Amino acid sequence: MGTSVGEETERGLRYGILAVFVIGIRQRDPGAVVNAVVALVTTYLPGVVEETYDIEFRPWQRVYVDTAMLLHAVGMLGPYDDRWWWDHLTHTLSSTILGSVTYAIARRRDRNPRPRVVAVVVCVGLLWEFVEYTIHATANRLGFEPILVSYGKTDTLLDLVFNLIGALLVLLLGDRYLRNFTDLDEPDSER
Repeated sequence: MGTSVGEETERGLRYGILAVFVIGIRQRDPGAVVNAVVALVTTYLPGVVEETYDIEFRPWQRVYVDTAMLLHAVGMLGPYDDRWWWDHLTHTLSSTILGSVTYAIARRRDRNPRPRVVAVVVCVGLLWEFVEYTIHATANRLGFEPILVSYGKTDTLLDLVFNLIGALLVLLLGDRYLRNFTDLDEPDSER
């Protein structure tokens, strides 16, 4: 039995994350190693969600999640420091994933997703920034290489802005692109 283009793409993205893991080990970069492990585990979550909740991801949705995880992992090897836009991109992608989950849950429960998506993305974004700062400050104080880096107040504010952009994208496009998670009684013609 052959594999689909989506499955091959997923496999390639996972190999990319594994490459980040190996490079992180070779460079003795704990941030790259830990983030690659988290990214790789996250690429398997759509399968777990499908098994647990009897829903089906479209192939492009799986690739979207995997791409976001690969970009985050690669960022730990230098692009977060070298490319001004990399952090903005990864925050937007991550917040669209979180916002999409929130959106689908709200729609399935017949609730208005708009305030929920914004609230969850903002609250989780604030929590993330606090955790990032705490890990960075604690690692610096103890003399360890931090696995997450906080770049200051301006960066934190921009992270939150790009999280909101991701949430707004979900609100604008959710009815069209998340239908397979929300319209349980209607056949899904866009596979």
